[in-house]
Amino acid sequence: MCRWLFRLFVLQCSTIAVGTGCGGNHATCTQDDQCASHFCRADGTCGPAAEVDAAGDSAGADDGTSGVCAPDHDGSIGRAELPLIAGRMATFRVATNAAFDTAGHANADGSRSWDLTGHLAGDVDRQIALVSPAGAWWQPSFPDATYAVELAAGSDLLGVFAVGDAKVALLGVVSPEPGAFRTELAYDPPATILALPFAIGQTWTSTSSITGTAQGAITAYSERYTSRVDEVGTLKAPYGEFPVLRIATDLRRTAGAAVLLTKRTFAWAAECFGSVATVQSQDFETAAEFNDPAEVRRLAP
Repeated sequence: MCRWLFRLFVLQCSTIAVGTGCGGNHATCTQDDQCASHFCRADGTCGPAAEVDAAGDSAGADDGTSGVCAPDHDGSIGRAELPLIAGRMATFRVATNAAFDTAGHANADGSRSWDLTGHLAGDVDRQIALVSPAGAWWQPSFPDATYAVELAAGSDLLGVFAVGDAKVALLGVVSPEPGAFRTELAYDPPATILALPFAIGQTWTSTSSITGTAQGAITAYSERYTSRVDEVGTLKAPYGEFPVLRIATDLRRTAGAAVLLTKRTFAWAAECFGSVATVQSQDFETAAEFNDPAEVRRLAP
């Protein structure tokens, strides 16, 4: 069954065969293990094996439980352990303005554990898909795009991403449809959202100038992303329990000397799944850890 991560702007996927009598060549599907290719598209049809291979999903060994990738538990997550294919989708349990302590529980060995299995106020299960650039109105402006995905609950804006061996980069932000009030913002240079591979203690930073239109209005500002893999441990999501690396990312948006926005995001990433949970702070959060997030997402069955 395919399940996706969303960390600030990023989704990743891994395929798990959980059913019985599955794996046939179905014309229609709701989960990956109903397809011989282990790829159920967002439109509910099976993708061919050749399409999966062409997208780079042949990386990683198959241990019989994963159609894409076998975790090696080496403490590092690289490109082959973050398979990304436009057209995949998954269910996330999403809560806004809910109570959750990002610090979690400290373990005797120095690791930490977090439990996101419980009910949070306002929980809603949502299916989130990676949008293919092919045929999209914005594709000519972002010819190197790998996929696009919604940025946050309550907004229809899409982040446009490119995936390479060394990083996952944010190319721009667009509205789903064109028109006089469209959003089409380009990042120069693209913002580094994930540096690959990453392990505990690793850091990366990028600063981008953003120009274009936001709801039809000409817009210009800058964004600086500062990220650190700051914790290692385990996270329990509704989907299951995962060994994880936690990535803390601070966003600072400015226009000249004016600070327009600061925000912190935590993402918990697991080998072959990508981020299995993300938590976004309220705007202008100053605490290193917080318990009143603006949004919480975690992988759900």
